[in-house]
Amino acid sequence: MDKITSTIRVRMSAKDAHYGGNLVDGAHMLHLFGDVMTELSIKAKGDEGLLLRYDDVEILAPVYAGDFIEAYGEIVKFGNTSMHMELTAKKIIVARPDLSPSAADFLDEPILVCKAKGIVVVPKESNRK
Repeated sequence: MDKITSTIRVRMSAKDAHYGGNLVDGAHMLHLFGDVMTELSIKAKGDEGLLLRYDDVEILAPVYAGDFIEAYGEIVKFGNTSMHMELTAKKIIVARPDLSPSAADFLDEPILVCKAKGIVVVPKESNRK
């Protein structure tokens, strides 16, 4: 079977900022990972599946309102009803409010902001593929 992957890109808005200085809480990356894992499950099994757990979650760098995040996931192992996934979130555009309110830089080297592993389960009766 071919490698099954998913990538989404999203801009962090002022609504996503949770702390002073327009800092986005790290748990927001898990929200993005949830969307990635749902897409992976639909691609692989034709069903959204159910999140069993996250493992090895690491928040590695801050994210701010105005930053663009690319969340990526890949199914690395299939079980009987489970799919094991590896997930990363990288900052690809950084807001530059120090220069002007709308300034931003596209990063030549994305910054890894979060990584995790996750397991999604699709009950046998829901597996359509």
